Amino acid sequence: MPQITANNLQIEYESFGAESAPVILLIMGLGAQLGRWNIELCEALVARNYRVLRFDNRDCGLSSKLDAAGIPEVGRALRTGTPLVAPYTLEDMAADSVGLLDALGIEKAHIVGASMGGAIAQIVAARYPQRTLSLTSIMSTSSHPDLPPPTREAAQALMAPLPPTRDKEVLIEDALQRQLAVASPDFPSCPERLREVLTEEHARGFHPPGVARQLAAFLVSGDRRALLATIKAPTLVLHGAEDPLIPVACGYDVAAHIPGAQMRVIEGLAHDLPLALTEVFADAIASVAQAAER
Repeated sequence: MPQITANNLQIEYESFGAESAPVILLIMGLGAQLGRWNIELCEALVARNYRVLRFDNRDCGLSSKLDAAGIPEVGRALRTGTPLVAPYTLEDMAADSVGLLDALGIEKAHIVGASMGGAIAQIVAARYPQRTLSLTSIMSTSSHPDLPPPTREAAQALMAPLPPTRDKEVLIEDALQRQLAVASPDFPSCPERLREVLTEEHARGFHPPGVARQLAAFLVSGDRRALLATIKAPTLVLHGAEDPLIPVACGYDVAAHIPGAQMRVIEGLAHDLPLALTEVFADAIASVAQAAER
């Protein structure tokens, strides 16, 4: 896979489709590598005449690690209420996304983000309107403090400490169980396929300190309602009715604060991108992109 310098970092990315086609930039969530945007979805978007970019965020996969910044004390801050100091913010990660477009000579793109990546995508659309053709925010939030929290089980899946034994197979099994805890009840993941994805991620870049820094960035970035109100790009908010990690009320709040945003709730979807819904996701992303192009 190619690597390019963007925002003074090395960013690992992949490009699918004709370079002359309109670009869809896919931004993934917390600790998730570019492969979480499954190849089937990328190919489905290419079939709809788009060029698709997926990439590893900073501190993830094969992109630059910011280990010199140290490890933020996320657990202590959440337990005690002490202020959390983050080495960088979601604004910085949004600048990485735009930096990737700069490095590839892409003037504008359709911006798509999932989970924390949805929050980053929102910031791109708000801060860089001249670079944003459309916005699709998937299973994300405005981060307003009054919104409902994750279920206890989902929070445990996200925040539980890693197993004390750092054996590869133990860690992959741990990652599998965490993912299954937020998986869609009506569109179950194939455990073998999911295990393959997690095994590849482990080999590419198992890096817990980077996840901690990304999580700190998400937690300190705060309420985006006022920022959402400035977004002018055609916007679609996609959310699962069964999402235990970022409840569907959070998606409704995003849509309520972006002028003209469409809200679409998918029954039976939790906090993942099931293969069974590939065409549904591709049609949804393409629909708002086509509306923007018109």
